[in-house]
Amino acid sequence: MNAGIRFMRFNAAGALGIGVQLAVLWILVQMLSMNYVPATAIAVATAVTHNFVWHWQWTWADRRLPIPRVAAAFVRFAATNGAVSLGGNLILIWMLVTGAGLQPIAANLIAIAACGLVNFWLADALVFVTPRAARSEG
Repeated sequence: MNAGIRFMRFNAAGALGIGVQLAVLWILVQMLSMNYVPATAIAVATAVTHNFVWHWQWTWADRRLPIPRVAAAFVRFAATNGAVSLGGNLILIWMLVTGAGLQPIAANLIAIAACGLVNFWLADALVFVTPRAARSEG
């Protein structure tokens, strides 16, 4: 699959993940009166899990990640995309809410956009990779 199509799929799955993240954040902050910082961490973790499934099944489906390798790939995804998303969101949302006076949802959208390109590269280069033997055979 060419990189342009893969990037469009990454962003489509990510858009769904944004919906998941914002819905979880809204429920936790608005309905359950949770502080926005831990609520952001929970919302990001939920979206990271959601996005991994979509990327495994759709964005990088052509790389044939077998079931026995899924757990290791999820760990890599959580350690890379999850860390960038969680760290980037927590730092940026804090800066944008406390420093710029933005509402948490608006600040969260900016943080998500800022982390997207880094996450695509990390997923493509480190998470959804095929073993060397499979690359030489295919």
